[in-house]
Amino acid sequence: MNYRRLGRSGLQVSELSIGSWVTYGNQVDRRIARESLAAARDAGINFFDNAEVYAGGQSEEIMGHALKELAWPRISYVVSTKFFWGLNEAPNQYHTLNRKYLMNAIDSSLGRLQLDYVDLVFCHRPDPHTPIEETVWAMSDMIARGKALYWGTSEWSADEIRAAYEIAERHHLHKPVMEQPQYNLFCRKRVEQEYSRLYEDIGLGLTTWSPLASGLLTGKYRNGVPAGSRAELQGYDWLRNSLTDSHKNNVVAKLGDVANELGCTLAQLAIAWILKNPNVSTVITGASRVEQIGENMKAQDVAAKITPDVKERIEAIVGDAFN
Repeated sequence: MNYRRLGRSGLQVSELSIGSWVTYGNQVDRRIARESLAAARDAGINFFDNAEVYAGGQSEEIMGHALKELAWPRISYVVSTKFFWGLNEAPNQYHTLNRKYLMNAIDSSLGRLQLDYVDLVFCHRPDPHTPIEETVWAMSDMIARGKALYWGTSEWSADEIRAAYEIAERHHLHKPVMEQPQYNLFCRKRVEQEYSRLYEDIGLGLTTWSPLASGLLTGKYRNGVPAGSRAELQGYDWLRNSLTDSHKNNVVAKLGDVANELGCTLAQLAIAWILKNPNVSTVITGASRVEQIGENMKAQDVAAKITPDVKERIEAIVGDAFN
């Protein structure tokens, strides 16, 4: 396993990591979660991503139980959580980044995770109704109180990230270190264009999610929605149109030819392509089966096969099929 610094911070994270969105509490129970985390650790993974809202808090509970049973030294792994959506549709508990919500949310998450602190904490989405300055102070205080070590954002605009950074710098507060954006062959503009100045200007690190575009880049949606897939899960109907998009699935078919020539799966090719981006600190992968972890790890070997010529061919195939 290779390890990369989280942006300009000194923290090292495995270039491939494990996330719990969709799987924990929906497709994965405590036993499989524990086995998956153990398999990931054996493969050298040290970063495990979570969020308050995943499965209504169950995801954090499942991961917390697994980590307690595995009893690894706390220094040896990195855990994250994210706040914004909330678990209750009530004032100061829902779709906010105000100070009251954030201070309560971190305590509740630590209880579910059975941890004294999380390594990374993200503002899961921007909050247009709370001054960024209030959010920056709250996140900085969270770190000052030892409840988190680093803070960052998820799906914030470049202007919002820069504003938060400048407020923190002006008041000598803990600055945002990382951003968690979606990034894959079909979702690229934010990472490659909008954030381009932030990598050098403020040392922004990236923990990217959805490397397989919710499964589209595995090729399994080329003939419709297969039984038991993510698009069939309750509450994920919104994914169906994107996953069955005929143009994108034609692109996937052509990418399949490249994968065959490299001796890998489509999924491994898609993950390996992301690993070639030096601005990515870690690629968050998901697994509903323990075997998938080993398969995803092979993407590291595939990355070495993506030469400039292969990358140029991939770019030609994808064309303008991304946003």
